Amino acid sequence: MANITLIKEKSPTLQSHNKAPMKRIEVAAAIIHDNQGRIFATQRGYGDWKDYWEFPGGKIEPAETPQQALTREILEELDTRIIIERPVTTVEYDYPTFHLTMHCYLCKLAGPSPTLKEHEAARWLPKDQLRSVRWLPADLSILDLL
Repeated sequence: MANITLIKEKSPTLQSHNKAPMKRIEVAAAIIHDNQGRIFATQRGYGDWKDYWEFPGGKIEPAETPQQALTREILEELDTRIIIERPVTTVEYDYPTFHLTMHCYLCKLAGPSPTLKEHEAARWLPKDQLRSVRWLPADLSILDLL
């Protein structure tokens, strides 16, 4: 009798269930506008997405609301205060290594002009020039709402 070796292949469904769940990051972002209708954009100075532009903000810490996180992050990153006017949207976006949930708020400055503490550059962009910079993919999806 011949020896028969059975090779069992995993189905794609089983393989996908065996993968570790994608890391999830929840952030708040400020769409800061001025009296001239311009929008404040910041350029990342670090990481995989260095030199891409984004709306400023950052991670929501445990027990923090998105609005509290946004107020804290703007003070830490830009050394200024904001007034949060209203929610604009929540973006769900899959980057290659994580899933991003980004709560976006329309804001205006309540303190001094922003001072860059973490970003490489910043610009006040008129709405017709918003696409003149290279936005992070999740942030790019917001432009049509402005």
